[in-house]
Amino acid sequence: MRMRTRTVARATALATVLTLALALPAGALAAPVSAASATDPATVPDPAPNAKALRAALAGLPDATATAALVRVGGSGGSWRGSAGVHDLESGRAADPNARFRAGSTTKVVTAAVVLQLAAEGEVDLGRPARHYLPDLIPAAYERVTVRQLLNHTSGIPAADAPGTTFEEWYAHRFDLNSPRAMVVSATAKKPEFTPGTQQHYLNINYTVLGLLIERITGHSYDQETARRIFAPLRMRHTYFPGSDPDIRGPHNHGYQAVPRADGTTEYRDVTVWGTTDGWAAGSMISTTADLERLLKGLFRGRVVPRPQLEEMFTVPADVPGATMSAGLQRYVTDDGTELWLKTGGRWGYNAAIAATRNLSRTLVYSVNSTDAKGKGMNPVAERILRAAFTPRPDPRPKAPLSTPPAS
Repeated sequence: MRMRTRTVARATALATVLTLALALPAGALAAPVSAASATDPATVPDPAPNAKALRAALAGLPDATATAALVRVGGSGGSWRGSAGVHDLESGRAADPNARFRAGSTTKVVTAAVVLQLAAEGEVDLGRPARHYLPDLIPAAYERVTVRQLLNHTSGIPAADAPGTTFEEWYAHRFDLNSPRAMVVSATAKKPEFTPGTQQHYLNINYTVLGLLIERITGHSYDQETARRIFAPLRMRHTYFPGSDPDIRGPHNHGYQAVPRADGTTEYRDVTVWGTTDGWAAGSMISTTADLERLLKGLFRGRVVPRPQLEEMFTVPADVPGATMSAGLQRYVTDDGTELWLKTGGRWGYNAAIAATRNLSRTLVYSVNSTDAKGKGMNPVAERILRAAFTPRPDPRPKAPLSTPPAS
């Protein structure tokens, strides 16, 4: 009983931290899949995923808050796959469980991984000012901002100008083409928010600069480098960057935004077709749950970034009050002492997340077609999924504490 109480507390606490993360600017149910092998033989496997709770989390879709959901839960105790909802509201046919979706800020995990690979190759010094690599772009006012501070959002560079603050304002500009360089110029023309390294403010502009740094160092486009370094080695065959194309290529479920009407009713506006050049290296990736699971596992196992540089992804700046962001990830420690590493993402019509313990004893990837994906609160369906994923099926065997593999 004590174990179940602790895991429920863990899930509730995680839902709280992801609510904060999602607030940042930024059908039929499938049967469970058979158990997978343990990722760390020295660790007693976690109980199997709680299939009953996961099925309940997806029940009732579509509803007012989400039209579809795709889920993959894994770990040393087994795995579970599920989908619910509809492909689109017009036809009402079942959601495609293998659909592509807008992965939002989970893109930052990929960008960070490429920068850390360049650091491992000696091409980038994380402690060196970004202006050293981009002297024609970063002005003197930001000459102290280091590459590491861009990675962990402690740069003090403010956000670039945006087309508005309301959904209707963004919708009117959904096909605008945004230049990464112009966005950086817009941001760095303003005064710094704070002295670099003294505070943490999660903003896309940090990763826009990193995308330009990748291009400058490699001499290739950001899209080419991510495909060559990340997607191809991990066999992420259904993941890509759309560039200026506002469509989602290949099979995908539609995304909707709930828009209040003057008469008190709600319009569910199709927002599937939407340009993402404003997100670029910070949030424009299109992917699948299977591909994001490959990214999560490959990254944590050290198959993407060499171990010494991988530590940057599991290191939160200790001298910055309240910091939770590392290079590409966010750290959270539950009430029972379990350390979780995660990244969320949100584009209009779509919310996504990856989350895991560092030793991969429990992993989660989901895509939820939220009807208010940019809202301040966490989507209720996503919250139910999180609680169910981190509340394993009861196991009568004694359970060893979750352990973190030693750094190498």
